[in-house]
Amino acid sequence: MESIKIKDLFDTSNTIAEELFKGKTYPWEVLPLIGEFITTLSQSLSSDEYESRGDGVFIHKTAKVAPSASITGPCIICKDAEVRHCAFIRGKAIIGEGAVLGNSCEVKNAILFNKVQVPHFNYVGDSVLGFKSHMGAGSITSNVKSDKTLVTVTFEGNKIETGLKKFGAMLGDNVEVGCNSVLNPGTVIGKGSNVYPLSMVRGFVPSNSIYKTGGVIVTKE
Repeated sequence: MESIKIKDLFDTSNTIAEELFKGKTYPWEVLPLIGEFITTLSQSLSSDEYESRGDGVFIHKTAKVAPSASITGPCIICKDAEVRHCAFIRGKAIIGEGAVLGNSCEVKNAILFNKVQVPHFNYVGDSVLGFKSHMGAGSITSNVKSDKTLVTVTFEGNKIETGLKKFGAMLGDNVEVGCNSVLNPGTVIGKGSNVYPLSMVRGFVPSNSIYKTGGVIVTKE
């Protein structure tokens, strides 16, 4: 169980939301708390650094936000982040320092750590993306099961109950997800792992692994 705990997936110093993870064991525990946390944190943001756009939206003055982007609060966009043409932030989202949210990408109830890149046609919902993780063009997190039952995490043959109806994916630090991949509800990918393009991922992928076509998982050499 250690491999899917917060301490083994993330260096939480690489997000403005570090405090949110304290006292939690598994990363999906933060999902129901993101909105309230952003609202509280925004009250302490310096007006010298952040500009309030109303309705709970706070944007760092060094961030680049395209005029065509749609942003609903509560939301914090951090230093040097880039939100590109027609990006859609549906609320309860933190876009970390130096992160990129690209054209026509959609994000809601999610934490993007610093330096995360979701640059082309991505959907990220009810998810946490660790430091420098990257989602290739067209890759998405699927956050609701087709039968609408509560999401479980499959780990070493066992199913861990999360109590959540909406839960996309947890990407550890430095994870690379290939183009047009689907991360099914309850996916957890360990630090430094790679997912091949066109993959259909479910359950747990260990750190420093490669998820290949057909769901074959090998350890990086």
